[in-house]
Amino acid sequence: MSTSLRHYACGRTSHNLAQMFRGSASERRQFPSGVFLFDAGPDRRVLFDTGYATGAWNTGLRGAAYRRLLPPVVTDADDIAVQLEADGVDPATITHVVLSHLHPDHIGGVRRFRDARFILTAGQQQTLAAPRLREGLLPGLLPEWFPGADTMILAPDDFTTLSVGSAVLRVFDLFGDGSYRIVDLPGHAAGHVGALVEGCVLIAADAAWGADLIADIPQMRTVPRAVQHDYTAYVRTGEVLAAVADAGIRVVCSHDPVTSIELLA
Repeated sequence: MSTSLRHYACGRTSHNLAQMFRGSASERRQFPSGVFLFDAGPDRRVLFDTGYATGAWNTGLRGAAYRRLLPPVVTDADDIAVQLEADGVDPATITHVVLSHLHPDHIGGVRRFRDARFILTAGQQQTLAAPRLREGLLPGLLPEWFPGADTMILAPDDFTTLSVGSAVLRVFDLFGDGSYRIVDLPGHAAGHVGALVEGCVLIAADAAWGADLIADIPQMRTVPRAVQHDYTAYVRTGEVLAAVADAGIRVVCSHDPVTSIELLA
């Protein structure tokens, strides 16, 4: 079986770039919520994030505030499980789910993957244990069985260094063969990670609003800057992404409008 890395847009939101970055033209841009499936056979079907939740959100006042600030557009057809089935993939065969972080547009489909092993970081575990308003976690989006799910927690010491061009990444090799490395990309949220797939595609999650907006990170306005977990680390991570791209690695962010479903072709 050939290895593939496929992209699915699971809902979307929109923002005016001029309200996000100083010096940007007034342009309202659509930001899809990307989910990525690495498929290397029946024992290696790794889903990176799960998109927005479809249907009603039982998330109280926090959820109402989130939906007002960052209004999502989500239909039943955007459900990641629905899209996988339409693509010939049984959601029950997903072996691993890597969560880049715990914001609503990344954990909405967790309920569809009860039999998978979830890969989390220590920072994410701390957020789950004591969620603060600023962390952006809506616990009502997680299913009641999630605390007892099969989970691997990555501690800081689990990451080793990997040089990519002039960049030095901190990575965890999920299968021990370099095919799927989880990458520490701090700044946006506690325990935020990406994934380096087959050494040629870096899924950068929310380390930037888009691959074409990495250079605009230092021009981020006050409000979007304030919602970053650690803006200084966020800026440094943006510099790392730029160096990785300069080394010939394709950088894809979660909210990029990816035009081709297959990313390893």
